[in-house]
Amino acid sequence: MNTTNDPDATFKDWDEEEQDKSTSRRTLILTVLILAIILAGLFAWRASRTGSAEAPPPQATQVAAMIVEPRDAPVSLEAVGSLSAVREVMLAPEVSGRVSAIRFDAGEYVSEGELLVQLYDAPLRADLEAARARADFARLQVQRSEELAPTGAEPRELLEERRSQLQQAEAEIAQLEARIRQLQVRAPFAGRLGIRQVDPGQYLNAGEPIATLTALGTLYVDFTVPQQDLRLLEPGRTVRVETDAYPDTSFTARVSSIEPQVDEDTRNVRVQARLSNPDHALRPGMYVTASLVLPPQEGAIVVPATAIQTSAQGNSVIVIRGEDAHQQGQAEIVPVQTGRRIGEFTIVESGIAAGDVIITEGQLRVQPGAPVQVAELAQPETL
Repeated sequence: MNTTNDPDATFKDWDEEEQDKSTSRRTLILTVLILAIILAGLFAWRASRTGSAEAPPPQATQVAAMIVEPRDAPVSLEAVGSLSAVREVMLAPEVSGRVSAIRFDAGEYVSEGELLVQLYDAPLRADLEAARARADFARLQVQRSEELAPTGAEPRELLEERRSQLQQAEAEIAQLEARIRQLQVRAPFAGRLGIRQVDPGQYLNAGEPIATLTALGTLYVDFTVPQQDLRLLEPGRTVRVETDAYPDTSFTARVSSIEPQVDEDTRNVRVQARLSNPDHALRPGMYVTASLVLPPQEGAIVVPATAIQTSAQGNSVIVIRGEDAHQQGQAEIVPVQTGRRIGEFTIVESGIAAGDVIITEGQLRVQPGAPVQVAELAQPETL
């Protein structure tokens, strides 16, 4: 095999190879440029579509609101108290004796003077009958002497003696009647009886308890207030009374007396109010909350407690701003300084003014500056 070494042929082959490489590079560059142009076009088209479409306006949030109005806010001084009976007594006999009759049932209502317990009194009643007989005889003797003494048939000294005997007989009758009454236990006033503590046939000593008797028609409300509030106390002031036995009901009492001395240990003043209890719903010994009603605070800014938002930065409310704020507007968070609570309402000391429209429900769905629409405009409620 013969090999021919031709320089021209070798150079020609190398030149063709370089031309093929150059062509491949130009093809690749051209492909990349075309792809870049296509991608740039797609991005430009998408950007033009996105820029030309307008963003939809944010939707207004439906809320409940109210117009702030100045009003008179009630002022009260609250204290813990208890009820006591105006008239209450433990029934007991004045003298010792055996129970011969019990004429009441536990828990019943009795009238004043009604006989409740009778102790054995047969010997005394026998003595009373004898004394009455002696008094009748002495009365006849006096009548006879009064007829004979003026005529001189009998001396006047005998008339005076018989009159004295009549007086002694009548005094003996009165004494026996009093002793018989001591063996009777009667109701000193109208009221309701407690649990019976005696039985028929039982021997009672003087002062031994029988049952309690309580007048429930009128009760006392006893409570204390600090000495710094002494200037607010005066007889006749209204006291609102509440108890957990009737959570949805309040009762009205009137201050009847104020202790003239301040307690040295607590520096409190004891106050007593009189409470009418015609239906006997309340009972002595009950725990109550007594609110001494004071003159109202005039022109106070009072809002529902639900309108107050509490955070680490303090309390705030959301006010609706705009020309037609009672229907729609922009939400604005306003810091406020709150005062005392009145039931479900709170007094706002500063931050908002009369005429502002505040959101009372739906605050959690509202962002600062967001549009809101008033779905319900509440009216001021009675405090």
